[in-house]
Amino acid sequence: MTSVWDDVVGQEPAVEVLRHAIEDPAAMTHAWLLTGPPGSGRSNAARAFAAALQCASGGCGVCHDCTTTLRGLHPDVTVVATEGVFIRAETARPLVELAQRSPSQGRHRVIIIEDADRLNDTSGNSLLKAIEEPAGRTVWILCAPSPQDVLVTIRSRSRSVALRVPPVDAVAALLVSRDGIDPTVAAIAARAAQSHVGIARRLARDPDARARRSAVLGIAAKIRGVGDAVLAAGELVETAQADAKAATEQRDAEEKAALLRSMGAEGATTLPPTLRTQVRQLEEDQKRRATRAQRDVLDRAMVDLLSLYRDVLVVQLGAGVELVNIEHEASVRALAEASTPEQTLRRMDAVGQARTRLAGNVAPLLAVEAMAVALRPQG
Repeated sequence: MTSVWDDVVGQEPAVEVLRHAIEDPAAMTHAWLLTGPPGSGRSNAARAFAAALQCASGGCGVCHDCTTTLRGLHPDVTVVATEGVFIRAETARPLVELAQRSPSQGRHRVIIIEDADRLNDTSGNSLLKAIEEPAGRTVWILCAPSPQDVLVTIRSRSRSVALRVPPVDAVAALLVSRDGIDPTVAAIAARAAQSHVGIARRLARDPDARARRSAVLGIAAKIRGVGDAVLAAGELVETAQADAKAATEQRDAEEKAALLRSMGAEGATTLPPTLRTQVRQLEEDQKRRATRAQRDVLDRAMVDLLSLYRDVLVVQLGAGVELVNIEHEASVRALAEASTPEQTLRRMDAVGQARTRLAGNVAPLLAVEAMAVALRPQG
């Protein structure tokens, strides 16, 4: 690695803006808003920018400031990433005081909020003054899918830099050079992930992840009637719950054990009321995290289904573009022959509506069942 920007693939215009701000104080500002679709590398770009701000050479990638920032260990770089549906006020308020402190050893105090779109009115307003008038060497870096996803009061006080979906070839090349993935596997994974670097890496390295994705894509061919749709929806939600549980169960147990140990109550069969309150709060936080994890898994499954129907539409319209799911070409062509472009578009609308309902806190099973019923063949 010769630069902190090496892992920020396919974002040359955005990187140029951020580099110029580091080199020219007149181009620098106290608050930045990095926006781009999922997988565009917002978090990677934010960490690279933070490292470059700390580095005496503007982001060499090898010095102590660069390496500790990229690994999440720099004392003057704080990263906030919520695992709940929203960033709560009790998470945001300590950042106000932190933003007023001078850096302890770095050139700047940098506060990165990876999910600025999850700030609600309460937490967002608590940060407003700190973002508007930070200390002289404090820099805020906010990340969100689009400027419209961020509270307008915060958006208006930040300089926006847009990231784009990186090219598939660039993501595949990164998997080969950084992770040693076979070029063929890397290309398939990058295309299937639709250039989402993190998902591409997981698909390339984890056969189980590829199998789960194939199972999701298989839903489209399995649904022949309402009964099939209800069964498929139940399986999809159960799989999402299992994935979320697997991802959080061990961590939940470790967090609870650490809390009990810190309170001197490890191994206790009963807890006094004051300690029970803290344990209950932890369990509520863990439940919110599991809820978000389940929704994220379901949303990704729906994105995968959308990519399948996109391929079906490509075949139906005879468009000369490459399929996203090239390894599922036979299934794509079978679906294309058995339906019309209008039906495919209606199915894509149904998937999109299910994503909207999930984001609006509709019960996952109800949202997925309604979607699955709309995917069945209709004369």
